[in-house]
Amino acid sequence: MACLRVDRANANLLGVVGDVARRFGARVIGVAARQAMGHPVHLRPSGPLEPIEHDKRKFKDLAARAESEFRAALGDIRRLEWREIFTAGPVHEHLAEQARSADLVVLEIDGDGGLLNRSGQAAVGDLLMRLGRPVLAAPPHACGLLLNEALVCWKDTREARRAVLDALPALKASKRVTAIEIVEAADELDRARRGLADLSDWLAVHQVTATAMAEIKNGAEAEHLAAIAKDLQADLVVAGAFGHSRLREWAFGSVTRDFLLRAHCCVLASH
Repeated sequence: MACLRVDRANANLLGVVGDVARRFGARVIGVAARQAMGHPVHLRPSGPLEPIEHDKRKFKDLAARAESEFRAALGDIRRLEWREIFTAGPVHEHLAEQARSADLVVLEIDGDGGLLNRSGQAAVGDLLMRLGRPVLAAPPHACGLLLNEALVCWKDTREARRAVLDALPALKASKRVTAIEIVEAADELDRARRGLADLSDWLAVHQVTATAMAEIKNGAEAEHLAAIAKDLQADLVVAGAFGHSRLREWAFGSVTRDFLLRAHCCVLASH
């Protein structure tokens, strides 16, 4: 399921979606959704349309343009479906409902680290906490998914185990896979290496050969992992995700929302 913006072009996101769909023979559901925005009485237009109807008409026009872009970019995909909704309720609730039809939800990361979080659209924390499906988050500059190098950010948590399981098809398709755990101190390295050995054995059962490494944290963990991903030229980072005190702030272990801001590649996250 591809969540498209209606307020700007989706060419790069659709490049990622197309690569995933073609590689795995997937159908693609394109979704455009927006929540009606409230209007103070003094801002109501003087024409015949009430604010809600005016916004709904505008959304329909923008959604039609997004659908045309969606079908043009993915015209060689045999199974395409389009869904759109203008809702009075939160967009993340609608997207979570639609996600029952999908194995994977693909979204774009905003330049400020948000996901579809402006103009009545949905935010990353809201989605991850409710979808019940893995999310493939693509930075704005990503125009495809090559799967030459995948990086698994590991901690022995439910969320990380779920993410690696959800990512298995992509890990099998990757040419190289590296699993890393960042620890706070040297006395945690042995424990981390034992866990990584078990992870590597489990991946091998599923025909994935992984190089495992444990490192002591050097500075902020988000910066450390982002630097490793960049050094490896990773196409994909796999990480567990869970909500903190505010749903719009999400993290993998101690890796904060800042990790998304630093991501140079797509991130597959599961809750």
